[in-house]
Amino acid sequence: MRRLILPLFFGILGTVVLVWLGTWQLQRLAWKEGVLADINARIAAEPVALPERPNPELDTYLPVVVSGHVTDQEIHVLASTRDVGAIYRVVTAFETEGGRRILADRGWIKTENKDITRAPHSATLVGNLQWPQERDGFTPENDVSENIWFARDVGDMAAVLKTEPVLIVVREATYKVSENGPSVTPLPVDTSGIPNDHLGYVVTWYGLAIVWVAMTLYYLRRMRKTKKA
Repeated sequence: MRRLILPLFFGILGTVVLVWLGTWQLQRLAWKEGVLADINARIAAEPVALPERPNPELDTYLPVVVSGHVTDQEIHVLASTRDVGAIYRVVTAFETEGGRRILADRGWIKTENKDITRAPHSATLVGNLQWPQERDGFTPENDVSENIWFARDVGDMAAVLKTEPVLIVVREATYKVSENGPSVTPLPVDTSGIPNDHLGYVVTWYGLAIVWVAMTLYYLRRMRKTKKA
């Protein structure tokens, strides 16, 4: 029996640790689902007037409504969608009726429509404030000269278009589309880009716990058979 104590100890210890990790990830899953539910509720809430001084920490996802003028000053951000493939997001300088200049992510166009002129026009935009964090160590530098961007860097876009560092991602728009070019399709804010891998971790840790128990029982059985032999 003394020969079985050590492997039994490690078997029990490993199982306890793995089950604890799985349970912890299960708790994290419930927390993350609550966070995502809160964000979704915030995104879909009734829009309000644009704050005087939007705060990136407090006002991210805040739904707002603004009326004013869509300019022809555009930034094109290379992106992709599952259904269309490569696209450009169109970020425009928007002049509000109150005289402010902000950024408006109007939506997407096909890559072949990049250089088609979209004339200025009046509009009312409903959308959500956002300060995207899309840049990592693998993101190429923006090619400002060719107007090909790889991330929506709000500060840099605001400097180029001479606006406030405030971005509205449009979900609904009321305006007259120019006859000189195709319309821009809104690409609203959602939570699909927020990672939630906790369920996978739950399955992994509980699965490893089952394997650990099976291996421990197999090892103990082999030791008993060896001893009898």
